[in-house]
Amino acid sequence: MAKLVTGTSGFSYPAWKPAFYPQDLPAKKFLNYYSTRLNGVEINYTYHRLPSASTVENWLEDTGPGFVFVLKAHQKLTHIQRLQRSEFTQVFFKSVDALRIKGRLGPVLFQAPPNLALDLDRLRGFLEDFPADVRCAFEFRNKSWFTEPVYDLLESKGIALCLAESDKLTVPERVTADFVYFRLRKETYPPEERADFAARVKTLMNRGLDCYVFFKHEDTPDGALYAEELLKTS
Repeated sequence: MAKLVTGTSGFSYPAWKPAFYPQDLPAKKFLNYYSTRLNGVEINYTYHRLPSASTVENWLEDTGPGFVFVLKAHQKLTHIQRLQRSEFTQVFFKSVDALRIKGRLGPVLFQAPPNLALDLDRLRGFLEDFPADVRCAFEFRNKSWFTEPVYDLLESKGIALCLAESDKLTVPERVTADFVYFRLRKETYPPEERADFAARVKTLMNRGLDCYVFFKHEDTPDGALYAEELLKTS
């Protein structure tokens, strides 16, 4: 049976009080409380640094067995080496392996820089060192990547094209894996749009596709509340 994992990009936001977090909740309890209302979170921490074993252990201790961590790949891979094949790929995956072993690792998101144009050979080489038992997704922010050879390559590896939408760019809705990864980054999502999106998710899940959906965070709790609404209606 297909599953839905939904939440927000990050969770450490005092501005979510009191509409999401209780007013008297200390910051150190945010993740634990968040995990009682949502079943996944997109972690940006791993974009900046490799997590220590104690950090990963704290994440696990603060959340229940069904809670999933979706990680953004380290910037060294995406923005410094710019999807070049290197030993650091294995270093990164090893640093989060405890989550995989515990069954708590969701997809790893590789967010390509906007100024990186299509280079199919570069991508093909980069994917050679990916572990077969970890779901991965690619968010391309340069339109040149939205082409059939890229979709075919991703599909051959079971890697998802991240379906990211913002007020500036919308990715073609192309499914290339046995799961779908949505990043919803627009400033507002009125009720009609949220209802339409929930229907899209149900259709995909009826096809047997797991769905991972993450809303924008920023200065209001709206994204967390939208995710909770989606979880309850799907």
